Parts: sequence; structure tokens; C-alpha cells
Amino acid sequence: MVALTARSENTQSHDRLTMQIVDLGDETIAIRSLDWDRDRFDIEFGLDNGTTYNSFLIQSEKTALIDTSHRKFQQLYLDVLKGLIDFSTLDYLIISHTEPDHSGLVKEVLQLAPQVTVVGAKVAIQFLENMIHQPFQSLIVKNGDRLDLGNGHELEFVSAPNLHWPDTIFTYDPKTRILFTCDAFGMHYCDDHTFDEDPELLEADFKYYYDCLMAPNARSVLSAIKRMEKLDIGTIATGHGPLLQHHLSDWVSCYQKWSQEQAKTDTLVALFYCEDYGFCDQLARAIAHGVQRNGVAVELVDLNTAEPQEVREFVNQATGLVIGMPSQSNQNAHAALSTILAAAHRKQAVGLFESGGREDEPIYPLRNKFQEIGLTEAFPPILVKEPPTHITEQMCDEAGTDIGQWLTRDRTIKQIKAIDNDLERALGRLSSGLYIMTAQKADVTSAMLASWVMQASMNPLGVAIAVAKDRAIESLLHIGDRFVLNVLEEDNYQTLMKHFLKRFSPGADRFANIKTYPASNNCPILADALAYMECKVTTRIECSDHWIIYSSVQTGRVAKLDAFSAVHHRKVGNHY
Repeated sequence: MVALTARSENTQSHDRLTMQIVDLGDETIAIRSLDWDRDRFDIEFGLDNGTTYNSFLIQSEKTALIDTSHRKFQQLYLDVLKGLIDFSTLDYLIISHTEPDHSGLVKEVLQLAPQVTVVGAKVAIQFLENMIHQPFQSLIVKNGDRLDLGNGHELEFVSAPNLHWPDTIFTYDPKTRILFTCDAFGMHYCDDHTFDEDPELLEADFKYYYDCLMAPNARSVLSAIKRMEKLDIGTIATGHGPLLQHHLSDWVSCYQKWSQEQAKTDTLVALFYCEDYGFCDQLARAIAHGVQRNGVAVELVDLNTAEPQEVREFVNQATGLVIGMPSQSNQNAHAALSTILAAAHRKQAVGLFESGGREDEPIYPLRNKFQEIGLTEAFPPILVKEPPTHITEQMCDEAGTDIGQWLTRDRTIKQIKAIDNDLERALGRLSSGLYIMTAQKADVTSAMLASWVMQASMNPLGVAIAVAKDRAIESLLHIGDRFVLNVLEEDNYQTLMKHFLKRFSPGADRFANIKTYPASNNCPILADALAYMECKVTTRIECSDHWIIYSSVQTGRVAKLDAFSAVHHRKVGNHY
């Protein structure tokens, strides 16, 4: 293994970008771009451990490069590649999928090696043609197709659509027993260790990555695993994080178990979108992230590539429909919309959002058609007129939460009515305080009325708070995030409690008409709070339908020394 450390000249001084070259086996090399300081990856990911972008090179009788890297690594990556090969000898560039963090340097590779043949799924080749705007030689492959590089490296391609883009393929090399999977089985974890030697260090990031990217397509995960069963796999070479080798069966079993649990749920949202149009994919994934908080399954369906029968089956299975508006000129998508309208029924909930591609199909005529059928609108139409901000993404996340809550309302009502159990009545006698959590990250703010709060440590000072998984503020409470815990005052809490208990529409300002001032961590302090504490999240523990958020307390103040905290009394323990 050779590690190359250098700093890209066009990055900010706090960005550490390094390269790692690792010999994986016969004529096979991993080229890992290590992004140590990246702290966010779309709305889903607040990164604690950076990430990597993994590329691979097979040099046999013919030479193949599998994926490239993120554009921020342009000079570092190309310098490494020039040291490994003569670009005039590069025969194939295999594209696992066209997401920019893996295909960001395809155009530069083509400029250095214009003779290369780009290999990918049909959709991937179409996406690339629209991305790089220059002619290139291509080879379209489908499931089971093979490409012989010589000397036993007869690559076999495995179709894996929606993991997590519709154009995804896996590549299997029987010579080295390596399966190249790009996003699938990956994680955002940056480390000098190439492989998964210590699973305990990786488990949380592996699960977090699955929840955010793979769980919305659990059925597609199961289909891909089934196709993998006939392969003799010794290593899974992922596009992000460490390569999986030492605990391979455990990682695959986790994917299978989680996906089976996700797929068997009775409640499903079919989210129809156009992967390559406007900001549709970005907004769709934010909505899907919100839906999943309620234990509701999501299936992302690309209107560009889905067959009519597939669309009809998803609509028939779904209790909720979410649609991102396609381009007015997209005939395939419009045919799919007609199929959706024909199959939809009045017992379903629906939500619509614009894609921001500037040629979106008008949203209100479609909305009217669904209303005529009798579907319930789960959230107001989301209108996107400019590139999405963190606020836009949070609004989409909250819209997904709303439709998830609507679809699980019967389950919630049954839970509330089940009050005959003596244990539930006894548990309800645990008294608690009343607090308002307020948080801000980038431009996004949120708040939540909390009652399950306790001091959890003295050295360092720390508090633990139970936050239901379906709360919008949960996205702002990952490790390293900051918030303010406002303590409400006895006999002076009703106004604040009533305000923060009401239902807010997606993206609504939680602090409208509420007097606040900023804490030193930039989160809002409520002017009418009895006391406040500024907190930093250090640990998250998953507990069924809640997260336990343990946080260090960094500073605080009491407004009235002689006043008492508000106390909350319940009669039962099965709801707040």
C-alpha cells in the first residue's frame, strides 16, 4: 500500500484531501480519494468521519478503470492515475453509476484517453451524454453480460437499479473474486485502513448510510442480493468508505435483514420522480428521508425508466403517492403519470412537488385531477423556483414526515385508545418537566416541545432527551450539532406550549410571533423561558420509536432564581 498526501490548491485550508493506492490482488488496484473533513453529504448526512471516493484499476491484457472520483480531487486523482498507466493504453471506463461523486472526472479522463470505451447501463450512457456534451465510444451492458480483459479477468455485470440511482450496475471479477458495488454496502467513513478490520468502529456509519440511501429502495436491495447469490465473492469493493472483506457475510446479512423488514411493512409510499431532471432527485430523497421517520416504507421510482406495469404495481401497493413534476417534453414520464392517475384511488394520500427544472409540468392541474378522484392531500404542493437551499430540503423532509404521520394515524389512534393496561397507567405517573428544544443548522431552524428530559451526567455536565423519530427537529440533532434547551416556568408556560404543540405546515417558521434572541451557539433562546442551557450532541441511542439524544451542557442561565419549573403530569404511558 502506498499513501500519497497532498492538498488540493483550490480547496479551503481546512480541507484535508489525500490519496491512497492499494494493491487488491492480481493486476487490480484501489485508488482511494480520502476526504477527511467533509461534514455534510446532502441533507441526509451529517458526517462525523468524513468520506472516501473509491476508484479501481484492472491492468491485464486490456485495462479497465472502474469509476473516477469527486471533482475536488481532480489534480490529485489525475496525477496518481498518470503515475499508474499510460492513458493511451486505457481500453475501458466502467461507470457503476453517474452520480457526480463517482463520475465527476469522466470528462477529464476522456480528454486524456479519447480512445476509451465507456461501459455502463443504458440509462447511465444516456445520463453521461447529457452531462459531458461530447461524443465518446460506449458499450451498453445489462445483467449477465460479460467483458473479457484477458488472463481470467472476465468481468460480469449485475443489474442493480435504484441502489441508489436508476443506472447502477455492479461489476464482478471472478479472477480476484471482487464485486465492485459503488454505493451499495458503502458508508461515509474516512480512515487509512483500507478494509473492515474493526466492525465495531463501522457499524453505526454502515447502518446510517443504509437508512438514508438504501432503505427507500429495500425491494431493489433484495433483488440485487438475490442476483449476487450465484457469485463467489471474496471482497466487496465499495465506492465510499472501507472495502468489505473480513466480515463480508455479516454486512450482507445486515442489508438483507433490514431490507426484508422494510419491504414487509404494510404501509408504503411510492415516490415517483425523474432522476436527471432539475433538482428532482435531491428533493425526492429529502422527502423520502422524512417519510421513513414514521416506520413507513418508501420506494423511489424513476419516471424515465419505469415500465407501465411496474408503475401500476407500485400504485396498487402504495397507501401514499408522492410525485415530482417531470419536464413538459418528457413523453415517458407523461405516460407514467397517466398510468398513475388511472390506478390511484380515494383511500390514498398524495403529495406533489416541483423539480426546479424550469420546464416543469404545471403542478395544479395534476393536483386537481387527484382531488377529483378523492385522494387526500398530505402536504401542500412544494413549488421550487430556484436552486434548493437547506431550508428547501428541510421543507421537503417535513413534508415527508407529514405524509408518513398521516398514513400511520390509525396506528397512533389505536395506541392512544389502549389505556386499560395497569402498566401503562403506572408508567404515566412518572412526572416530567416541560421544555422547548430550539435548534439551528446553516439556515434551518426548528423547535419541539419536550418533556422526557433528565440530567444524565455530572462530569461532564450532560442531559439526555428522548426525541420521537418522526419529529422534524431530529434532522438537526446529529452528533456534533448544537441546540438550546429552554426550561418553561410554572404558571407561565401555556402560551409557549400551545404555540409549539400546533401543527406547522412544511417549512413554516416555528418562531413566528415568538420573542427570541440568539445563544452563543446561534440557536434561538426563548425570551419567556425560565432558564436555558446550550448543548452539544455527543451520542445518539436508538430506542424503538425514539432517539435518546445525550448532549454535553456548555453554558446556561436562569432568568428568575425564585421561580419553579413547569411540571407535566400524564395519566398513561402510551402517549405524551
